[in-house]
Amino acid sequence: MPIEEKRLRTIAVWDLENLNQTDSMALDLGELLANKVIEALSESGKWNVVEREQLIVALEELNLGATSMVSDSTRLKIGKIVGAHYMVFGHYMQMMQMMQLNLRLVDVATGQILKSAQRSTFDKDIGKWLELAKAAAIDLQI
Repeated sequence: MPIEEKRLRTIAVWDLENLNQTDSMALDLGELLANKVIEALSESGKWNVVEREQLIVALEELNLGATSMVSDSTRLKIGKIVGAHYMVFGHYMQMMQMMQLNLRLVDVATGQILKSAQRSTFDKDIGKWLELAKAAAIDLQI
């Protein structure tokens, strides 16, 4: 009797947007947090994660430039191009002493938000922020 293949759902993760306009770490931190989300989704065994480079190549082919300037609807179109069924969008913000992280799991075909996750901490350690991203990614899973 053949072993039934487990079909993984395909998902793509965009860099998290920094809502603090004055943060000098903006670009690096959004990418670091997104990488932690990707890691958590990959480790779960439930997802086939689209490589970040495929998203960048699709952006370049469409002459869209920086990901921060691309609308969510355009990102969904890019998701379809790279074969993603789901996408993760998100943002982070530091308010006073608190770091807040928000993620959304979106169906590429419909644009519908299927699930969201929010995490926050008063810890200033970037390692703790990465743990937040991983925990939020685990919360997103359907």
